[in-house]
Amino acid sequence: MRSTDRILEPVERLSEILFGIIMALTITGAVSVATADRFQIRTMVIAALGCNVAWGIIDAGMYLMSQLGERGRNALAMRAIRETPDPKDAHRIIANQLPALFASVFQPTQFELIRERIGQMSSSDVHPKLTGRDFLGALGICILVILSTFPVVIPFIVIDDVRLALRTSNAIAIILLFTCGFLFARYAGLRPWVTGFIMVAVGVALVSIAIALGG
Repeated sequence: MRSTDRILEPVERLSEILFGIIMALTITGAVSVATADRFQIRTMVIAALGCNVAWGIIDAGMYLMSQLGERGRNALAMRAIRETPDPKDAHRIIANQLPALFASVFQPTQFELIRERIGQMSSSDVHPKLTGRDFLGALGICILVILSTFPVVIPFIVIDDVRLALRTSNAIAIILLFTCGFLFARYAGLRPWVTGFIMVAVGVALVSIAIALGG
C-alpha cells in the first residue's frame, strides 16, 4: 500500500540502491589485481559509472511504465465495477483489487459501500496519466542507482594499491548490502540481522553469477 506522502516507498529506494551496488560490483569484481594498471582502473571506474547511469535511466523509465500501468488497471477495474449489474460480481472485483489479507476481513456491507462510492466517482478521477510526482520518483530512482556506484568505486580512485582498493571496495559493498537487508527487514517485519546476512549472501551470489556469465 503506497503512502500518499512518499514519492518512493522504502522498499523501492532500497531495491534501487541494491541494484546499483550489484551492478557496480559486477564490474569491479572482474578487475585482476595481478595485471591491472592505472589506465585499466580508470577504464573500469568509467565503465561502472556509465553502466549505472544507463541502468538508472532504464529503471526510471520502467518505473514510469509501471505507474501508468497500475493506474490503467485501476481505471479498468473501476469501469468493470460500475458496469457490472450484479453487486456480488462487483464485490468480487473489489476484493481482487485489495491485498488478500484485507479482502478476507471485509464484510459484504463494506464492499457494497465501496461499490456505491465508486459509482459516484467521475471517470476522470482515475484516468491513467503520469503526474509530476511520478517524474520526481523516476528522477529519484535514477539518482539512487548512480549514487550507489560511488562507494564501490571510490577506493579505486583514492588508493593506488589495486589489491587494497579491491578489498576496501568489497568490504564497503558488503557493509552496504548488509545495511540494505537490515533496513528492509525492519520495514517488512523480518529478523534484521538474519535478513542482513542473507542479503549479503544473495548479493555475492548474484555478482558471482554475473561475472561467470561474462557480465
